[in-house]
Amino acid sequence: MDRLSNTVRPYAWGSVTAIPELLGTAPTGEPQAEMWMGAHPGAPSRLTRPAAADTASSGTGEQSLTDVIAADPERELGTAAVRAFGPRLPFLLKLLAAGAPLSLQVHPDLAQAQQGFADEERRGVPADAPHRTYKDANHKPELICALTHFEGLCGFRRPAEAAGLIAALGVDSLKPYVDLLRARPEDGALREVLTAILTADPDEMAHTVAEAAEAAERLGGAHAPYAQIAHHYPGDPGVIAAMLLNHVELQPGEAMFLGAGVPHAYLGGLGVEIMANSDNVLRCGLTPKHVDVPELLRIVRFEATEPGILRPEAAPSGEELYETPVDEFRLSRYVLPPGGTSVDLTAATPQILLCTAGAPQAGEMALAPGESVFVPAGETVEVAGTGTLFRATVVV
Repeated sequence: MDRLSNTVRPYAWGSVTAIPELLGTAPTGEPQAEMWMGAHPGAPSRLTRPAAADTASSGTGEQSLTDVIAADPERELGTAAVRAFGPRLPFLLKLLAAGAPLSLQVHPDLAQAQQGFADEERRGVPADAPHRTYKDANHKPELICALTHFEGLCGFRRPAEAAGLIAALGVDSLKPYVDLLRARPEDGALREVLTAILTADPDEMAHTVAEAAEAAERLGGAHAPYAQIAHHYPGDPGVIAAMLLNHVELQPGEAMFLGAGVPHAYLGGLGVEIMANSDNVLRCGLTPKHVDVPELLRIVRFEATEPGILRPEAAPSGEELYETPVDEFRLSRYVLPPGGTSVDLTAATPQILLCTAGAPQAGEMALAPGESVFVPAGETVEVAGTGTLFRATVVV
């Protein structure tokens, strides 16, 4: 079992205070958006282990979790996980702190990711090109669990509901969208309106967004989130596209699962996020980055959904599991009460344990909020003490 040293990503939308408050450190004055825990090549966790016998060093040194796994995948991940997912950790765990809305986005399913990645490779699109869409050939289902009050957008509203929300703004240039939402079948209505929003003349759309933002500010209530989004992204067509989606509020301990093709955005709050180990994102708006409209329209699932709020299912062992339909990750929580007995978490799969409250023990390691450990497959580990631990692993 190894204590992890993790990278905090300073994306512009990040909160300045949320992650430092959890870690008990002073804010730097810069946004701290995501702390990554895992073996993603973009920012792998680091750990300290004795140097291998065949190296020149005889002491200890910091290594990336990516390199540790690559050196002996079956030892670190277990035979079953390697057989199911290959010689790499199939999930990425994060602390996510949104101080401003993230981009409105969707993720491809596995077949779409494989096809899109192969196509861009064939066409020779550089991996770091700003217009590159597929960074890898994997899908990216994800789960966000709130640590504080958390707001987001998830899935399409019913067209009639979206029409009512937009019509109430009283903006003349939005009336054609309202008419389409009321006149077409669900799939066609959502597809036509999103397409129209994303392909509208930029100057005309910027004016429409300004009018809509002013009206949303005046109306408040259900319109208030869109006024706030427009404050961060003035003139962005994603402000109007966001009105097509369900607004979701999570209380601490509640979670939201985001599958392939479901448009979504996080608006604010601190949470634990877990996802398949991929970086494939197709953006719809609320971003200065590239928006590939034709590919986006191919990936989006144009169907209204009720945003399901997940609450953990408790087992006699004390494990509280967030059920999802994917195998690449499995997230659960342990709330360890004062005076409670130790809990055996030994498993045949790799695990990352993250403390979010209190001072629990993982083996002989004391953990503070924001600290995490990597537990190789099959290694004995017991947790005890008082606090909250999230447990990330896989299903095999």
